[in-house]
Formats: sequence, structure tokens, C-alpha cells
Amino acid sequence: MSTNLEVEDDDKIQDITNDESELLIPRKSNASTIKTYESCGTYEEVSSSSSSNSDLEDLDPDVLELPKVIREIVPLHDDPSIPVLTFRYFLLSTIFIIPGAFIDTMNSYRTTSAAYSIFFVQIAGHWAGKKLAKHLPKKDINLFGLKFNLNPGPWSIKEAAMVTITANSGATGNLATNAISLAEIHFGETVPIPVALGFMWSIVFVGYSYAAIAKNFLLYDPQFTWPQALMQTTLLQSQAKSDEDSQEGSKQMKIFFIVIASIAVWQLFPEFIFPFTSSLAVLCWIAPNNHTLNFMGSGLGGMGLLNFSLDWANITSSIMLYPYWIQVIQFVAFVLGAWILIPFAKWSNNGIFNGGLMSNGLFLSDGSPYPVGELLNTDLTLNTTAYEYYGPVHLGAQRAWNMFFDYAAYISGITWVVLFGYDKFKSSFENFKNSKDNRTVYTDRLNKLHSRYQEVPIWWYAVLFGISLTTLMTIFLSGNLFMPWWCCIVALIMGSIIVTPLAWLYALSNFQLAIGTFNELTYGYMMQNVTQKHPAGALVFGSIAGNAWYRAQYHLECMRLGFYNHLPPRAVFFSQLYGELIGVPINYLALRWVLATKREYLNGTKVDPLHQWTGQAITSSHTNAIQYVVLGPSRLFVNYPLLPYGFVLGLLAPYILFKLHQRYPSSNFNLWNTTVFFSSMSRFYGNISTGYLSRFVGGTITMFWAFKYKHSLWKKYNYILAAAFDTGYNLAILIIFLLFSVITTTNMPNWWGNNSQSIERCFAL
Repeated sequence: MSTNLEVEDDDKIQDITNDESELLIPRKSNASTIKTYESCGTYEEVSSSSSSNSDLEDLDPDVLELPKVIREIVPLHDDPSIPVLTFRYFLLSTIFIIPGAFIDTMNSYRTTSAAYSIFFVQIAGHWAGKKLAKHLPKKDINLFGLKFNLNPGPWSIKEAAMVTITANSGATGNLATNAISLAEIHFGETVPIPVALGFMWSIVFVGYSYAAIAKNFLLYDPQFTWPQALMQTTLLQSQAKSDEDSQEGSKQMKIFFIVIASIAVWQLFPEFIFPFTSSLAVLCWIAPNNHTLNFMGSGLGGMGLLNFSLDWANITSSIMLYPYWIQVIQFVAFVLGAWILIPFAKWSNNGIFNGGLMSNGLFLSDGSPYPVGELLNTDLTLNTTAYEYYGPVHLGAQRAWNMFFDYAAYISGITWVVLFGYDKFKSSFENFKNSKDNRTVYTDRLNKLHSRYQEVPIWWYAVLFGISLTTLMTIFLSGNLFMPWWCCIVALIMGSIIVTPLAWLYALSNFQLAIGTFNELTYGYMMQNVTQKHPAGALVFGSIAGNAWYRAQYHLECMRLGFYNHLPPRAVFFSQLYGELIGVPINYLALRWVLATKREYLNGTKVDPLHQWTGQAITSSHTNAIQYVVLGPSRLFVNYPLLPYGFVLGLLAPYILFKLHQRYPSSNFNLWNTTVFFSSMSRFYGNISTGYLSRFVGGTITMFWAFKYKHSLWKKYNYILAAAFDTGYNLAILIIFLLFSVITTTNMPNWWGNNSQSIERCFAL
């Protein structure tokens, strides 16, 4: 994006760009030279020598080196003497981790669920911390030579941030539970407890250790804003201001709680009382008994054309977190996938659609479900006689192009960063190579404040990786977990490659690329000519390679949250390990409880009357295991020869846009990120296509109109409202879950707004 204008007012700086990834970032300690960061990783200088902006002139040069969105939110002062690893911290972290780890694991087996909100932890943890500071005795304790005070002083926002970071790490699910559940539910093999726990801890800690790969490039550079960490910092600092009786902070927190209560009440309507509001199918209202218009307008089984949603579950806080250019790309991808490709497949009469148009199941050539169970021998190898009898496995049309773009997105994630981010990474590497640490590379105010604390030494990451690798090798060399040891090495290598490019994209845009089934496809190729292979091995492989990225992202984001709130890096590192040490055993206990009490629902022996315990994720993993391991990729690609060209597209598309950007630098080709587009195209809508239009409208209001024209209000309330909406929604789901599923089993009576045939009133479907 080429920009030639003078900076006249601090609030007007945002007019230079349209999203927070392109914010003002001076790279020199000189207010006369200002550079804007383009989302592609390039810079352009904007002269401000004639600027009369007194606000800019009053700021120190080291403050000007920070993007404006950071200057507006993050405190630029610090008191290093505030304790953070207190008894109160350990107590509250443990209390909040246990239910979160259990609920998040349990939720993975349900159709809908009561999510465990990290914003709830921030709010409740801060409140509980102040209560503990008020009532705990100020007593010194000597526990096995470890001396500490139960109540060392006033509760601080730093302790609240530490509790948040620990819960963000431990109060989550674990990818390994999918592989363990798949083996037990569909193949009757139980993983021993020591093996399961060792594997679960190891893949998490491998991810944390892999964060060191991207840390020096992405963590302390001011240009990378890490929007999710900014949102959490906004809430934390608003709580701090409220504690100090700040009028603005008190007003922000008052609005925060009003919105939470309002959304919690409202969500009872689309989620339970008035589900009609969850999918407003305008075309169905026009012709409620016309099949064509019903299919076009329905968001629950159709294309979702001109379909709106008033359900926050279908909108989400992404409209307040993702830069506007990300939201534009995602909406374009949705229009192409749902409004163009789906009707083309359904009505083109070219043989694309024979059944399962919007399904992720497997089908016979006539469109009927494939009898997958008939394909397996007792030793879990392929029954070739049955395969020859039933014929090739067919995919639903939407699932087929999802896989195509899934492959493209994975390759594009690497290619895009190599092309657009090469100069930046080269510069960062040279700066780092020529300095002792990041403190001599970046001279902005936050890095100066951060320099007071001891950095996490690289050998900590190396030791963590060494312990994890040793555990994994012990597991696989002893013949456990359905996969050869050498496949573990390949998974670790694959995970290391993807960490930096995906973290680069996430740090700028808050967009997390779902790795999808690429890892399982790779495993299928590696094992294609191996006689004895276990179908669950693909998911084990994917758990290792996938967690290398997902947990690295968790670590870097929490480190950035600690950076914004001036926490010692070593304390943050420890807090994440502590969170996982507590959380992983709880994950496993939740897994055992679900399999002990809901197994018949999950394996299909019984149908859950509430249609909640369906295990959809496990079912999808089972389908992938059959496709990639039992049948092998070659059989899949013989029937779908165009699928491998997704890799070619992911390789070439970024190169084409890169060349167009070089030739026409003012045409914004750099904003059309192919990784975001392909990843959005790979999203499986299934029968849910509502909410996307509402999301785009909401994003246009928040991240374009309000950000550009009402920026003073945006900077005060955008992240606060995002947190409030999410928390209110989660509170409503929790209320519904407890009142109508746990305490009593109650279904909402049918009425006009909850029609038994179609809540959208699309009666012809």
C-alpha cells in the first residue's frame, strides 16, 4: 500500500491504514521519520517533518517506536518489585485449571458445550485474588526449606495476569485424547495410563520448546502486535484502572459487566427459547415451501444466501480481533464456497454431486453411506475382497474441495512467508546474530522495561525438548501408540518447519491456520507400503506435528501477554509448565469419565436422546484413518486426481501475488493473503452456513468504520466489548447446560419461534 500524506493528528494516524497490522511503527529514534508496516512484511516511509502534531512531539522516541494500538493499551511504566509467584497465585491457578481442563476435554465429545472462558478466569481470578489479599493471614511459612509469605501484600494485576497465563496453558484440552479415544472406541485398544500421560505431556512440552525457533524473530519486535494478547491486556489494565478508582477504568468495567449480563440473557433466546433468531433465512420467508429458494436461503442445510444470524456463537469476537483485510478475504472465500461452488455441484448435472453434498462421511458411487466396517480385517488391515466388492470410496463434494484447499493452505503458509517476509526475517536474524540478546536489537520503551528481567535461556528450551524426545522415543521403541519410532522423528521435523510461518501470520493478524489433515496424509504416504499398520497411527502422528505448532503459539502468545504486562519471562515460562503439569492428568481423567459413561453413544450402539454425545471429532478422525491409512492416499487420489494439485496451487499462488505486488506496489496485492484464503476455503461448513454474512457486516462496523472514523471510542471499548460478548455467551451456554442438561433434562416446547419441522421456517427442505 503506497501512502503519501502528512501526519496531522495522533488520532488521524490510523487513516494511513485500514487495519491494526498496518499501524504506525517508527523504526528509528527520530520523530521525523515514520514507517508503516504492511501486512506483507514491507515498509514505506512517511515524512512527518512538517507535522505540527504536538502529541507526537511530546512522546519520547522510544515510545514512538511502538505501534499506536500498543501505546494506547499497554502500560509504559513498571514496578519490578511486585511479586508474581505468590502462594495466592499457586492456589488460584490450581483452582481454575482443574475445571477448565476437565470441561474442555469433555466438550470435545459433545455436539454443543459450555465453553470455559479465559476471560472468566481473568475476572473471577482478579476478584478472588483481592479477597485473598484482604482475608489471608500475613504469615511466613517454611515448607521443606522453601520460605514464603501467605499474603505478601496487595493483590496486583501482575498476579492476575499470571493466573490467566497459567489457566491459558493448563485449562485446555489435549490433542492426544483424540488418538487415545479413537483407538479405544473404534479399534478396542486401551492405551496404558503411564504411556498416555507421558505422551500427552511430551507433545505439549515439545510445542513449548519449539517456540524457541520463532521467539527471537516474533516475540519482541514491536511490529508484531499479537491481537489476542492485546485484548487480554486491555481487560487486565481496565481492571487495574478500576481498582485505582480511575473514572475511565470504572466506566469500562461497568460497561463490561452490563454487556456480559445483557448477552447472557439474550443468548438464552437463540440457543434455547427462540432458536428462530439463530438463522434468519430471508428467502425462506418469501417462499417457505419452495425447495430451491429454501436450499438457497437456509443456513442449516443450505447455502445461507442472504442469511443473517443474531446468535453470537455464529458471529464470535473475531469481528473485533481480526484485521479487516482478513475478514474480507474470509468472506470472499465463504461466498465462493457456499454461494457458488455448492449450487454448482448440486445443479450442474456434471456428476459432481451424487450424495453427501455437505457431508464429511464416505459414500458409495450411488451416494449411499459406505459400509466402512466391512473394509477391515481382524488385524485392522484392508479387506481387499470387500473393497473390490463395494468399489472406490467417494467423498461429499464440499469435503473434496475442502481437502484440495487444505493442502494448498499448508504449502501457502510457508511460501507466503518466504516471499513476503524474507527481508524482515533476514534483517531480524542479522540483528540478533550481531547482538547478545533482543535488548540491543529493539530500543522501544517496552523492550527497555523488559530488559530489567532475566531472559529465559535457550538451554531451558533444549532441556525441555530433550526430556520430551526421550519420553516419546521410549514410548515408540517399546511398541506403544501404534506408530514406528522413525515416524515420530518425521512428525517433529514437520512441526518445526511450520512454527515460524504460522506464528508470523498469527502475530500480525490473530489468524490461526488450522493444519487440518495434511499431517495425516503425510503419514498415510509413509505407511502406504507397510503391511502391518494401525489406523490410529495417523492421528498419533498428527498430534505430535500439530502440537508442535499449537503449543508453540500458546507459549509465544502468553510470553507476549507477559511482555505487555511486565512479567518476568522466567516466571511466565514456569507458569506454563505448572499449568500443564496440573492440566494433563485432569484431561486424562475427563477422557476416562467420558469413555466410561458415554461409550455406547460415542460408538453408535445407542443414540443419545439429546443428540449431544455424538463424538463428531472422533468420527471425523476415524474417517481420515480409513482414508489415509487403511486405503492409502494412492487409492484416494486415483479416484480424485485433482486433489494433489492443491499443493501446486499453494506453491504458485503466493509467487504470482508477490510478483504482482512488486510490479504494482500500490494495488494492495500484498493484502490478499493466499494462506488465509485457502484456509477459509478448506473450512467445512457441513449443514451450517449461517452467520457468515452477519459476521462480515459486524466486522465492517468494528474493524473498518469504527476503527477508522470513531477511533477514540474504538480504542477504549473494542477489546473490552469483545471480551464481554464472549464471556456473556459462555455464561449463557453454561446456564443452559446446567439447568436443562445436568440438573434436569428439559427441551424447549415447540412454538412459532421453535418450529418442530424447521426453526428457520424452510419447510421444503
